[in-house]
Amino acid sequence: MSTDRLAALSAAGVSIWLDDLDRARLSGFGLAALVRDSHVVGVTTNPSIFHKAISGESAEYASQLHDLAIRGVGVDEAVRLLTAYDVRWACDVLADVHIRSGGVDGRVSIEVDPRLARDADATVAEAKALAWTVDRPNVLIKVPATIEALPAITAVLAAGISVNVTLIFSVTRYAAVLDAWLAGLEAALVNGHDLASIESVASFFVSRVDTEVDTRLPADSPLRGTAAIANARIAHQAFTAMMASERWKSLAAQGAHAQRPLWASTGVKNPAYEDTRYVVGLVTRDVVNTMPEATIDAVRDHGDVSVDTVIPEYEAATAALLALREAGIDLDDVVEQLEVQGVDTFVTSWVSLLESVSTALASARTAAGR
Repeated sequence: MSTDRLAALSAAGVSIWLDDLDRARLSGFGLAALVRDSHVVGVTTNPSIFHKAISGESAEYASQLHDLAIRGVGVDEAVRLLTAYDVRWACDVLADVHIRSGGVDGRVSIEVDPRLARDADATVAEAKALAWTVDRPNVLIKVPATIEALPAITAVLAAGISVNVTLIFSVTRYAAVLDAWLAGLEAALVNGHDLASIESVASFFVSRVDTEVDTRLPADSPLRGTAAIANARIAHQAFTAMMASERWKSLAAQGAHAQRPLWASTGVKNPAYEDTRYVVGLVTRDVVNTMPEATIDAVRDHGDVSVDTVIPEYEAATAALLALREAGIDLDDVVEQLEVQGVDTFVTSWVSLLESVSTALASARTAAGR
């Protein structure tokens, strides 16, 4: 009975993915329990998640760090191997889900080094290396939706690698992501890849939009808290239009799977807001919602997910964004700032992770007399 609301969310067409991963969750079967009991059918990771996990759980990673140190592995490669190990393990936990869903779910995401976010060629090379290192059919390689990385999305898909396009904040950029994805599938087909084996999601960030817009509105404005969900609903409208296009129908006839919208950043950051708002406000078919475990627990306890809250709200979402513009909110500036902040945040976490691992490797070498 405790998972009825999560079951209802899943039945409504929302794939529940966990926005977290660490080795203790894997070794202690916590992820397996969420898959078994809470309808979790996927996992996303990012540099901030791995920094928290690896820097905070030295005992869980000590043996591998020792071996890497003895082998003289450099810090960049060590981080790649540490994170790939966890993602590979999570892929194995979700392997049955992957098979049962026909390859759509059971996915685990790992992100390209965020320092490469403005370098398409390096992003492609790193994406290929990660796919080879994890070596699981249910891995998703996360590629940022920066303007510079759009060609990388196409190139990685063209190589037959499944992609999670991340850090999408604007509907305009999302439209460009859809085009890059379609071009990637078209190229993959020419390259002889089976389109049915290529999966993709587009991670549209939600709560951070409200966080930024709310700071630009008066404290008593009724428009506070209206931007994020409206923005996501309009993005979904673009997805619906794409699904009706002849370009997509041609690829679907070749076995391609749709690039589902993934609602990211769905943990509530403003304590004044209902803790399930970025889940219950974005319920519709053929989407993913990746949540921290606290949000999963909140939805299980009191989330109302009984109706579609996206498609019937397209018109209201358009009106909400118009009201924000009339109130002086420059949404183009908002999303541009959020993209810069998002990349910077992940770079900072990655650099901190490199520093932590470098220190751990040095300690292990000293202890081994190397």
